Amino acid sequence: RRNFWGKVDVKVSPYVYISPFFILFAIVGLFPLAYTAFVLYVMAVWWKHYGWSNFLWFSDIAFIGAVPALWLQSSALASVLAVAVLLPELLWNVDFVARLASRRRITGLTDYMFEPERSRLLRGLSLFHVPLPLVLLWMVREYGYDARVGLAGAVVLAAVVLPWSRAVSTPERNINWTYGLGPRRSALPPAIYVALLYAAFVVLVFLPTHFLLQALYGTQP
Repeated sequence: RRNFWGKVDVKVSPYVYISPFFILFAIVGLFPLAYTAFVLYVMAVWWKHYGWSNFLWFSDIAFIGAVPALWLQSSALASVLAVAVLLPELLWNVDFVARLASRRRITGLTDYMFEPERSRLLRGLSLFHVPLPLVLLWMVREYGYDARVGLAGAVVLAAVVLPWSRAVSTPERNINWTYGLGPRRSALPPAIYVALLYAAFVVLVFLPTHFLLQALYGTQP
């Protein structure tokens, strides 16, 4: 019996020792495929229930844009997406967890997650906000932060997306808050309000994120 188990140990133990590397390889290798399939499913559901304009939300742009960033291993694309949405996504998660814990409205960012009239499917799929910051940070860590395009790309992206959001949205949907912060509509003229919103994104969101990522992950050569 000892000889038998000794032979088994000799034959099997090498595979046991290297199995963690195969498991890690499978997880990393299959992640882009699994993530892509999930994004395609969410896009189909979003299109059916909300229409194409819902994809203009910065969070949806980052959620979808992470697909080509993963497959291309693109430092530039990952950097732009991270600068554009990392801080708002972290705030979304803080607001969601705080509301779950306190059962009180905090910032209003996650109000729709607690609307009983909204289906559980839609609310469940919106939980993509939870892992999205981790996905963005992982890509930037793996591919590097490209400081040459991270900030500039986010600035250009917002210059296109914010006016477009205002043009196709409604006060009720308020895509990217282009009608007002929260449920209250801004009394300012639309052009002035969107310009101020754009400036706020650049100064309060993009610049701090750019400096943080540059300090943490350096510049991609």
